[in-house]
Amino acid sequence: MTPVAEIEEPSTLSLSAYGNARSTIQGSPLSSEELRKTDAYWRACKYLALGMIYLQANPLLKEPLKPEHIKNRLLGHWGSSPGLAFIYIHLNRLIKKFDLDMIFMAGPGHGAPGVLGPGYLEGTYSEIYSEKSEDERGMHEFFKQFSFPGGIGSHCTPETPGSIHEGGELGYVLSHACGAAFDNPDLIVSAVVGDGESETGPLATSWHISKFLNPIRDGAVLPILHLNGYKINNPTLLARISHAELEDLMRGYGWTPHFVEGSDPESMHQAMAATVEHCVAEIRAHQQECRTSGVAKRPRWPMIVLRSPKGWSAPREVGGHYLEGFWRAHQVPLTDVKKNPEQLRILEQWMRGLKPEELFDRSGKLIPELKALAPTGDRRMSANPHANGGRVKKSLRLPEFADYAVKVDQPGTVEVENVPPLGNFLRDVMKENMNNFRVFGPDETTSNKLQAVYQASKKFWIADYFPEDKDGGELATDGRVIEMLSEHTMEGMLEGYLLTGRNGFFSSYEAFVHVIDSMFNQHAKWLSICNHLSWRQKIASLNLLITSTVWRQDHNGFTHQDPGFLDVVLNKSAEVTRIYLPPDANCLLSVADHCLRSENYINVIVSDKQLHLQYLNMNAAIEHCTKGIGIWDWASNDQGVEPDVVMASAGDIPTQEALATTVLLREEFPDIKIRFVNVVDLFKLEPSKNHPHGLTDRDFDSLFTTDKPIIFNFHGYPYLIHRLTYARTNRDLHVRGYKEKGNINTPMELAINNETDRYTLAIDAIDRIPRLQKIGGHAKEKFRNKQIECRSYAYKNGIDAPEITGWRWPYRSE
Repeated sequence: MTPVAEIEEPSTLSLSAYGNARSTIQGSPLSSEELRKTDAYWRACKYLALGMIYLQANPLLKEPLKPEHIKNRLLGHWGSSPGLAFIYIHLNRLIKKFDLDMIFMAGPGHGAPGVLGPGYLEGTYSEIYSEKSEDERGMHEFFKQFSFPGGIGSHCTPETPGSIHEGGELGYVLSHACGAAFDNPDLIVSAVVGDGESETGPLATSWHISKFLNPIRDGAVLPILHLNGYKINNPTLLARISHAELEDLMRGYGWTPHFVEGSDPESMHQAMAATVEHCVAEIRAHQQECRTSGVAKRPRWPMIVLRSPKGWSAPREVGGHYLEGFWRAHQVPLTDVKKNPEQLRILEQWMRGLKPEELFDRSGKLIPELKALAPTGDRRMSANPHANGGRVKKSLRLPEFADYAVKVDQPGTVEVENVPPLGNFLRDVMKENMNNFRVFGPDETTSNKLQAVYQASKKFWIADYFPEDKDGGELATDGRVIEMLSEHTMEGMLEGYLLTGRNGFFSSYEAFVHVIDSMFNQHAKWLSICNHLSWRQKIASLNLLITSTVWRQDHNGFTHQDPGFLDVVLNKSAEVTRIYLPPDANCLLSVADHCLRSENYINVIVSDKQLHLQYLNMNAAIEHCTKGIGIWDWASNDQGVEPDVVMASAGDIPTQEALATTVLLREEFPDIKIRFVNVVDLFKLEPSKNHPHGLTDRDFDSLFTTDKPIIFNFHGYPYLIHRLTYARTNRDLHVRGYKEKGNINTPMELAINNETDRYTLAIDAIDRIPRLQKIGGHAKEKFRNKQIECRSYAYKNGIDAPEITGWRWPYRSE
């Protein structure tokens, strides 16, 4: 046995990944027999990783390796896999020793072989996928599926038992881990951070999760920074700074770093065993102190820096070029084994050097003494219920949303801020679900008018306090509102929270929800795959409130005017995406209740937070939102006859302007017949064959006619509506929306600039209605003059004219 070397002074410590272990924590906790078995189990994991990358036949090497045994297309990544398996094995030992509740997240990209192997050896894979049985035939199927048509990818995809973090896009492993730990007091989330991943912006901000974990009610995150030194073909930054600088960086983020560095297997096993055991003891000590005293304070949680060679245990040099310990080991380390006899020989020698005959019996089953090293049942990280969140999900207890209704006696006659009633509703949702519901946002809960939630629970804050924080700071160490000015980190926390069976709500400024575009993409893809996996239980939907919207950004200006997130959502699978544009507060309440009850969707709700006209009482709002689209009879006058024009809207301000347009037209042309259609559920516009919410062609034609002009005033970019409706019968569709024309404008001036205002829409209608084209000239001139007046008033007074801000729907409904 090689002894564990004492750590050198930080100023002189080599950055090399080679040599005997150098570790912060001293000790050799493994007996010689434990060490032998641990290393054998690791060899089995590495053998499986190589088999996944290379073999389509001869899985146990019972005959000499031949070209026909090699996959025709070699895909996969070896570089991080040995290190991931190394970590996994040592965590398993602790799970067994202390009966830990632990899950594993692999942050390094394409690290699946290092996680799939342990999952297969634990038996979980075979339990879920019976054809991948624990024998030679099953191993053959297990190998062949990897990076193979009809098989699985090289990340820890949803098909991977125990995974809630795919790692396809890098940067989210710590925020996912933190969300998973929230309200899970006994759970330890081991989160491996790749050193390439550590260079991403989201990962850099997510080191701050140490400031969001409450030792009393939350579980813990054990970050393991895996420094193997290289990305695809570049060094990684954190592997090339001095030991002292890296230690200072981690301490500056609030962690207590423990280093394990080297390549010698025996001493590295001892060092890692000692280190992970120390870290778990440290975690439990912090938790016990706070739980015993009842005082929540911020510990300096432990973390591990594991420095090991890239592609650990690969041949050091092949063909005169470095392989192990260099970027060439990142993907497929030997790329030409099918055609190059020398490479084939090297691969066979490498795989036989792992001694599979000592690891698996003749049938291909892991030998009993190694099988006994893994935890059993739900304690297996590949089978932990928290990593299949629907298994432990508790449905929300929801108050009756109608109790929060805004009183509406007549449509369009009273103004109310749309979002505060939702805030009241969420406040009581929080009160009823104090262990499985949280609200997330990037420093905007109050700004977005959801501050009523603080009556149920404050903002979580466990860092230092100033006396003035008592003056409206809304801070508490047991707060359940999570705010940090990083959309990435907040979104990641919410995803981790949902994926482990809980419920949440996220609000963001519309223009900057784009920050999480790709995170939304990743989660949508995850859900899409999960919908086709019978063993994956459904989780709560990801609910996003998009507010501070484009049409009321007169104070922030052009930078805050971008409704394009909806276009991103439209690109994703119809199975999992939903977009709602409630026109008023009661519709927003109805939509929010529906979304909170739903599962396996991403619900995007667009609603501005400012004062807006209210149109529907609660009963009417429920009917309208249940349908998702409908004719507003009170705003229409075409009952029993064909309309001259269909006015349509989606969004709060666009609806107001479209309604004002109908009034202008009816005043100018008393005999005009107008049908008013409002859209809440945007995907109603799409054909039913393309989206489960879509209207049939017959229903669409009934609403919009087959040949009458449609003037559609839309919240976002106009082309989106054309994308949704391109296959419909009626081609006489004219969409108005945001056209990238904005600045520090009043709301009406901004609408005029983008041609979504009532006057432009009225002119549109005149131009599109054949009988008005010859008689509408005077009206058009009148409307253009009104636009000029509006601009002049705004430039002179800094606000819109009273006739605009005070506009109300003039007709009483019966």
